[in-house]
Amino acid sequence: MIQPKPARTFMKASTIQLLLAGWLPLAMQGADQPSGAWTSIFNGTDLAGWTIKCKPVDRNSTFWKVVDGVIVADSMTAPKPDYVWLVTDREYGDFVLRLQFQAFRDSPGNSGVQIRSRYDDAAGWLDGPQIDIHPPGPWRTGMIWDETRGVQHWLYPTVPEGEWVNESMAHPNLKFHFSDDPIGWNDLEISAQGTRIQVILNGVTVTDYDGTGVLDDAVHRERRTGTRGHIALQIHSGDQLRIRFRNLRLLESPDKK
Repeated sequence: MIQPKPARTFMKASTIQLLLAGWLPLAMQGADQPSGAWTSIFNGTDLAGWTIKCKPVDRNSTFWKVVDGVIVADSMTAPKPDYVWLVTDREYGDFVLRLQFQAFRDSPGNSGVQIRSRYDDAAGWLDGPQIDIHPPGPWRTGMIWDETRGVQHWLYPTVPEGEWVNESMAHPNLKFHFSDDPIGWNDLEISAQGTRIQVILNGVTVTDYDGTGVLDDAVHRERRTGTRGHIALQIHSGDQLRIRFRNLRLLESPDKK
């Protein structure tokens, strides 16, 4: 007697495609992100673990402080300060940084998050790439400027020589919240993996930059920036700025500590 063949379960190709469509992005995200535990780099009480870096003219300023559990930068009443930075005591290589910032409509100044950077005390300068935060023109937020001496130009987006960034270069779906909006805080995520930097602002990937040949070139190696260094928050030179930061958490690649 011919025995019946065991029953087989077949999955439609369309079902497989749907499963793959849902799974692959998660797998890709897992491959791009380091694994490990998130660590707070701000204790919510004081500036322990951070150091204010600036030129002598601003050393007695109180621009950076902790108020009600958040980091506050306020130079609104200052005439024209030079660059004043709040710099992590630790340095980092590959990581994902998540934070929230609050911007104010009456603040005309510029800020930003410096990564993999290094302060030269003798020169009074912080070398390294910076993720821009620009409340007067929110569309600039998330773009990358390089403060490294010998570079000092936009890394992302690509800007023709002699020109400046403009609103047409911004991500069309960018979202930005001011303090008086229903959502008064912005979520910012910065991922630095090798020479690749990704910036997500309020759930929208506004920057995906591959700095191969730039962040690891001779200039950045000489300054010891671009692939490893400190994280810093900025008050731009000559600017009256009010901005707040909270919930600064970092996920560091285990082999890059």
